Amino acid sequence: MEKILIVTNETKDLDYSVTKKVSQILADKGRACILHDKGSDLNTLSKYTKKDIDLALVIGGDGSLIRLARALMNTNIPILGINMGTLGYLTEVELSNIEDAMEQICSENFEIEDRMMLEGALEDGTKSVALNDIVVNRNGGLRVLHFDIYVNGKLLNSYQADGMIISTPTGSTAYNLSAGGPIVEPTASLIVVTPICSHALNKSSIVLSPEDVIEIQIGEGKNHAIEEAIVTFDGADTTVIKTGDRVRIYKADAKTKIVKLNKVSFLDTLRRKMKGN
Repeated sequence: MEKILIVTNETKDLDYSVTKKVSQILADKGRACILHDKGSDLNTLSKYTKKDIDLALVIGGDGSLIRLARALMNTNIPILGINMGTLGYLTEVELSNIEDAMEQICSENFEIEDRMMLEGALEDGTKSVALNDIVVNRNGGLRVLHFDIYVNGKLLNSYQADGMIISTPTGSTAYNLSAGGPIVEPTASLIVVTPICSHALNKSSIVLSPEDVIEIQIGEGKNHAIEEAIVTFDGADTTVIKTGDRVRIYKADAKTKIVKLNKVSFLDTLRRKMKGN
């Protein structure tokens, strides 16, 4: 690992003290560091390839890593997160362990995990990807919406609910978990469908094959009213759809490559992160 990109969440590392520490450690070990400019659009990072960058370091929280993963989704550049957030399921390196982590990076003592991503396509041709989840929920007032869920062209179920979460295994510990969905081993390949506050006795999540294609159609409101919903990709890109519209969701061709330094299992990490929560 000779050429390392460092991307900093300015709201987490306000004075860039952690960024400076990391870049100095790497420079002392003879590595070339490229610092992403403050305030610059992450989408500009898509210009890089594996020939330009060996590793991307993100300093922030899980949200910072997810935003970087979306920006680098077609580059195959592996990502390592330094946690300045809260739980940090994705950002593995804690501030107390930076020196050891950089030593592992420089000695290439790590593994790289492939993480599945989802792609969502709207009827107007708009597409976007997600590492965590694609969420379709109400737009505006406190009311439930009618959702028809199709899998491979066949009606699976209808829900009266606040929304629907379509999650990857990586995203199973995010919004999906808060909504009562299952926790999934993050390197698995499957899709989790979880209703948000479903107005029905059957509120269970449904686990589908990664080859399945899911379509969510927005139904009519009371008295045949036209309803609006918002489609959100990883809590970022949003698009408004209305009654009759569908969003098509399926496994993306792109994958996120996550650097794993710790030999501790996912279950051990999960137990430690969730202790007291």
